[in-house]
Order: sequence, then C-alpha cells, then structure tokens
Amino acid sequence: MKNLALKRYTFLLLVPMLFYACSGSETGESPQTTNQFTGADGEVKLMTVDPGHFHASLVQKYGYDQVDSVAYVYAPEGSDGLQRHLDRIEQYNNREEDPTNWVEEVYTGPDFFEKMIEEQPGNVVVLAGNNAKKTSYIKQSVDAGLNVLSDKPMVIKPERFSMLKQALSQAHENGILLYDIMTERFEITTLLQRKLSRDTDVFGTIVEGTPENPAITKESVHHFFKYVSGQPLTRPGWFFDVDQQGEAIVDVSTHLVDLILWETYPGQGIDTTDVQVVQADRWATEMTPDEFQKVTQMESYPEYLQEDLDENNNLQVFANGSFVFTVNGVHGKVSVEWNYQAPEGTGDTHYSIMRGTKANLVIRQGEEQNYVPTLYVEPIDGNGGDEYESALKDAIDEISQEYPGLSLTSSENGWQIQIPEEHRVGHEAHFAQVTEQYLQYLVDGEIPEWERRNMLTKYFLTTQAYEASR
Repeated sequence: MKNLALKRYTFLLLVPMLFYACSGSETGESPQTTNQFTGADGEVKLMTVDPGHFHASLVQKYGYDQVDSVAYVYAPEGSDGLQRHLDRIEQYNNREEDPTNWVEEVYTGPDFFEKMIEEQPGNVVVLAGNNAKKTSYIKQSVDAGLNVLSDKPMVIKPERFSMLKQALSQAHENGILLYDIMTERFEITTLLQRKLSRDTDVFGTIVEGTPENPAITKESVHHFFKYVSGQPLTRPGWFFDVDQQGEAIVDVSTHLVDLILWETYPGQGIDTTDVQVVQADRWATEMTPDEFQKVTQMESYPEYLQEDLDENNNLQVFANGSFVFTVNGVHGKVSVEWNYQAPEGTGDTHYSIMRGTKANLVIRQGEEQNYVPTLYVEPIDGNGGDEYESALKDAIDEISQEYPGLSLTSSENGWQIQIPEEHRVGHEAHFAQVTEQYLQYLVDGEIPEWERRNMLTKYFLTTQAYEASR
C-alpha cells in the first residue's frame, strides 16, 4: 500500500512485509465476509484504534497462538497516546522473560478511523481510549461487520445509550462479537467470593438488604499517578475531562456493577426491567497545577479543562461517585473514589461484602492485609460452630480442586481464606485472561445470552445513575 501517512514501526528484525500480508486480501476476500473462527494459529488479526489508554497495550502484553503477530494501529497524527502505546509494545517485545513478537503496522492521519473501516486488514477492533468517541466507534465497527473488543466503558452519556443498545442488538443478529473487557472477574478473591456464595451450607442465601445496608457492596479506590509495567504512567489531558473520560459512575463503576450481576446471579441474564437505581451521588477530586503537570507532562491545563478550575487554579475532577440499585429486589451498592497518588507501599484498593443468611463474605485490602486483597468468611446468627466449620472446610476442599492450595485460618470474626501466590496473577495479567475468554467466544461463534443481556443492563444502570446523581 502506497500512502505517505502510513508509518511502520517494526520492533523485530524481520523482512519487509506487505500491509495486507496476513489479511486475506490476496484472495480478494474482505475480512468481514466470514466470521467463522476455528482457533487456528494467527487467524485473529487485531486493529487498535487511537490507543489513548494504556489498557490497549495490556491486551498485547502477552502473545496468543490464535492472534497474528502483526497488529494494525490507526491513530491521529501526533498522538501522545500512540507513541506511549508503541513504547509499551516494544518493552514487551524486548523483555528478558517471555518476550512477545508483535509487529505494529501504523497508519496516522486525520481520517484514521475511516481508513481502518475502508482497509480492514484485521478482523477484531480493539478500543481503549477517549470514551467520548467510543460508542460511535463501536457502532460504526459493527456496521462494517467487524468484531469489537472494547475497554470499559462502552458509553458515558445517557443520550448515547440507545446507540450502544442498537450496536449490541445488531452485532448479535449478524454474528458479530462485541465484548467489553471485564478484568475484575478474574481477581482470585472475587472468584472465591462468588463460588462460596453459591454454597448454601456456608453462605445461606443472599439477603435483600436496604439502601442503607445493601446486600452486596463493591467499593474501589484508584489513583491518578501510578506505575504500569514498572514505568510511571503518563495520562492524557483528556483523562481528566469527565466529558471525554466519563465520571466515576459511568467509568470504573462499570466493573463493580458487572461484578454484582455476575456474582449475585451467576449464569443468569438480567434484563433492564429487573433493575432500578435507588440513589446516586458524585463529588470531585482536587488536583494542583504541579500534580497535573506531573501526571500528564503538560505545561498547562488545556482549554477544555478551564471551566473545571477553581479560584486557586486547582482542577476539580468529578471522578468520584456512588449509587445504590436493586436487582430483582436485592440491593447493591457501588462506590468509586479517585485520589491523586497512593501512599508509599500501597496502591489501588478494593472492598466488597456479600451478605448472606448464614455468613458475610468480605474482601478487605487495607493496611492490616498489607494492601493485598483478602477474603474472609464471617458467620452470623450463631453459625460459627463445629458443624459450620466442617461445612466451610468441605467447601474449600471442593474449590481447591480448581484452585489448589487453599486453606483456612481463624480470624477475628470467623475465618480467612489463605490463597497461594500462584493464584494472584495481578491486574495486568487479567487483560490476557479476558482476551483468552474472548478468543474462545470467537471460536464458539457467539457470546452467551446471559453475557449479552448483562452487558446491556450494566450500561443501562450506569447511565441511569449518571442522571440520578444530578
């Protein structure tokens, strides 16, 4: 392909290759004319669009036999996010342990998205960037017959929800796989919490709860300045514009709502008619000019952030939010808070509680736990006797067949689940686990019905809560 805007970044010493070498274009067949995947080596070909968020590169932190090593990137000229994306891929290629062998073929230009739709050298679009444009990118990709693996959130404004709903419906009708990256399902304490909640001898059944004392609560604390793959993370300026990144209620809350649906009703699809937002709130995190410069490497605030500055020239980022909703009468609460930087030796944290008729299942990640997610089983109403302990040990023994090495130790209010380090793979590795799940869905030829229904309901809840918070 002859195009002055096409720039190639080849991180391996390979012979030159044509832009369409692995796209099927030699036969004249458009990639979207067939959506049959067999699991064969290299049959999946990634096209990453404007990788403004580091999650785009984490999809490629590891290699997959089913995914071709040539990955195509379409981004605007001069994009800082693009160069950081390419630098991370190069880092993965050059690391000593388990190096990857990605070859990035890059197109830059103002028509980058239109060019991707026109050329289609791949068959899976990867989206992780500016969320203001993401819903439109999703819909246009589905219109073009392309599968989509999207970072959360898929939508950040209520007026765009109908577009996402249409894209999800259209994708299903046409055999296209549209899926979002829900990494938190693969965190080991969450997996175990979900499994134990299905054991009626240990957990009982979930209570309905109230708005003040929900049946299931998910809280997470995040930080603007952090390290990714061992390097200080530089965030784009638009990350702090809630009209481009999204407020907490429609951004990180997506994970927490997903977990509540996934844990409370496993394998069951929840309709939008089964849920209702009860209450919602939002508040800001303050950031000084120096802090903004440190995390963005920008000398000053961009124009689109001027309206969010206070009288002291500090940025007010409405990155925090919480809301309560019901699922078939069961109350759930999600809460997300963003601070600037975690204290030394700490990081992002997670808290969760599932309240049952026999016990509460609690995940804590504070100083007492050395900031490592830790799962506790805390019986209620006198359920902590020998018979209960025997039932809990039986449950752990059964789960250990899938996750070997689990054990119990006594804690202040019950028991702590001891988890071997081999099961704590870390947040960045979860992206590979989600990608592997998606690759399997490609081979299956469909996303399970419960997944599709919950995707729609999840974003229905976050956009409804966005409105309620105002």
